[in-house]
Amino acid sequence: MTLESTAANIRPADLRHDNRTSRRLLIALRYPKGIIGLSLVGSFAFLATLAPLIIPESLSTAIDISARHSPPSFEHLLGTDKLGRDLFFRVLLGAKSSLLISVSAVVLMIFLGLPVGLIAGYFRGWTDLLLMRVVDSMLSFPVLVFALAIAAILEPNLRNTVIAIGIAFSPYLARVVRAETLRVSALPFVEAARAVGSSHLRIIVTNIVPNIMGPVIVQATISIAFAILTEAGLSFLGLGTQPPTPSWGLMIQSARSYLDVAPWTALVPGMAIAFSVLGLNMLGDVLRDALDPRLRIDR
Repeated sequence: MTLESTAANIRPADLRHDNRTSRRLLIALRYPKGIIGLSLVGSFAFLATLAPLIIPESLSTAIDISARHSPPSFEHLLGTDKLGRDLFFRVLLGAKSSLLISVSAVVLMIFLGLPVGLIAGYFRGWTDLLLMRVVDSMLSFPVLVFALAIAAILEPNLRNTVIAIGIAFSPYLARVVRAETLRVSALPFVEAARAVGSSHLRIIVTNIVPNIMGPVIVQATISIAFAILTEAGLSFLGLGTQPPTPSWGLMIQSARSYLDVAPWTALVPGMAIAFSVLGLNMLGDVLRDALDPRLRIDR
């Protein structure tokens, strides 16, 4: 038997168990944590996608001073803020901003962190040492402080908020990808691919990347939750989403001086942040149990 035929017969272990992984995922989603997480995330995504299509933006920006700080009622389901703007519409449209920024930031995180982790874990040696020292230096700063520093350098707007969060989150993904690449690189099918003369790029793309996507997906899901928190923090400090665009962080920032008069103005966006982050973390736990090869236990 030749090396070529041996390599052809060796398949990544993770790819042989796609059906088992799908079954684990479906079973996990039936558990309370999976049901709650999927329901919260699904509701968040549904509202963020549908609300801008059916709710005119003018409803969230319409000012009615006579109705300022109105408590929740049939006319204003979640009350109004200091300018008389309806909180129900602002929370719904704020979900769009949070989803757009958080998902875009995570895409940028993957674009930056995935190649760094792959290169460091695959080539090792001085390449790994150099890249990981850069990553470690970035990890030495708390993520919010790092994102805050980047946002302070750039002009406060939606695009730069995405850039700040994506860059701040990328070293965390790079660490995860490097660890998984080191693990997969030592498996027999990768050694066989090297033996038959496959190029480094081919090995990375066809043999390594498909087998590390489970942890990457888990990290991305959890990172969306933290991106929502980070965006809210930046907006609260005036370095994220700018008025008049509805933003949960901005809503809390504008309500901080009226907590004793109208507590619902901060409570409503705060609960929106809490439930969306809770759902994403629950869903991330379920995905980790189903996709992480170190936790693959039949339920």
